[in-house]
Amino acid sequence: MEVQVATLCDSAHDYNHKLCIIGTFDTICSTHLPVVHPQCAIALRICFKPGDEGDHEISINFIDDDGKPKMPSIQSRITVQLPQDAYFLTRNLVINIQRLHFDSIGQFSIDVTADGNMLTRIPLRVMLVDKKETGS
Repeated sequence: MEVQVATLCDSAHDYNHKLCIIGTFDTICSTHLPVVHPQCAIALRICFKPGDEGDHEISINFIDDDGKPKMPSIQSRITVQLPQDAYFLTRNLVINIQRLHFDSIGQFSIDVTADGNMLTRIPLRVMLVDKKETGS
């Protein structure tokens, strides 16, 4: 199992088995706490090979810089069965998130695991900026 794409973005869609991503980012800026990001998505494209067939539990966890969970885990179950003549199979996962909430600034990560094993880690920074810097 190999992660080909893992990103936090404004929007993502699976369109005819194509992963369409708009506005990938790694930093959220705000002028005040708490920081609430209105809408975003986690976009994943995972490649499976013959040894990966079967059921898999995919978990997505927002982790703070102390390694503590920031919100409840997001769980998804995938059943992989390759067609007989296929060497690989790809799956796109899009997780839409509304009102992503942060009470503090700092470094965070979005950890993606499969069956308890780390697949990838998406970094995320939350920071405060002066109103002068935002043009508001």
